[in-house]
Amino acid sequence: MDMQRKYGRTYHYPFSPGTTSDDRINKEYWQDIQLIKRLIHTEKLDGENNCLNQYGVFARSHATPTVSAWTRQIRQRWQQIKNDLGDIELFGENLYATHSIEYRALEQDFYLFAVRCKDMWLSWEEVKFYAALFDFACVPELPLNTQNQTEAEYRLAIIEQAKEMGCFAPHDVHTGLPCSMEGIVTRNAAEFPVVQFPHQVFKYVRKNHVKTDRHWRVNWQRARMAHEYRQEEGHVVLK
Repeated sequence: MDMQRKYGRTYHYPFSPGTTSDDRINKEYWQDIQLIKRLIHTEKLDGENNCLNQYGVFARSHATPTVSAWTRQIRQRWQQIKNDLGDIELFGENLYATHSIEYRALEQDFYLFAVRCKDMWLSWEEVKFYAALFDFACVPELPLNTQNQTEAEYRLAIIEQAKEMGCFAPHDVHTGLPCSMEGIVTRNAAEFPVVQFPHQVFKYVRKNHVKTDRHWRVNWQRARMAHEYRQEEGHVVLK
C-alpha cells in the first residue's frame, strides 16, 4: 500500500467548457456512466485539495507535508485526529484562502469530498460517515436526478445545474457580483478501486473560471465566514 499517492486527475466531461491545455477529457464518459448503478453530483468548490492521513496534511503533491500559511488551521485539526486515522485518508476542499470565487455563506472552511482506504475509494455513504465522525462537513450534494436519461438529457441537466449560484453565495473576486458555481463533480456512489478512478469520477467546470491576474497564493486573503458578512451588514451608519 502506498499512502503517499496524490488525488487522481479528474477527467472533464467532453462538454465541460473550462478545460485548459493540460486537462484530460473522458470522451467515453457515457459508456462509463452506463456501468454505474447510482451517481452522486456535488458542487465543485474553489479551494485547495488537501489530504489528511497519518503522515500529515498534503496539498496536491504528496512528496512532503504542506506547511503553507493557509493550511495552518487544518493542520491544527489534523493534530487532534492524526492518531485515529490509521489507513484512512481524508480528502477535502480547503477554502481558508480565497481563490477566484469569494464565498459569502461559509460556516466552515474545509469540506470533505472523498475518503481513500488502501486501494479503494470509499462509497459516498462512507464519506459522509467519516465526515460526521471527524466533525467535518461534506461538499454540497446537488439535487440532480439523472437516472434513466438519454445522453443529451444528461448533458443538458449538468449544464443547466452548473449555471446556478451554488450553496455558499459565490461572488466574483474582481467584480464583487454574484456568480455561478465553479462546476460539478460526479462520482460513483459506490466504492471503487483506485485504479478505476478515471472511469468513476467526472467533472464540469465553467468557462474561464480562473480570472485572477496573478496566482491566488500571491498576497492571499483569508476567506471570511458567513457570520462576518452578517456582522458587516449589521453595521448601518446613520447620517
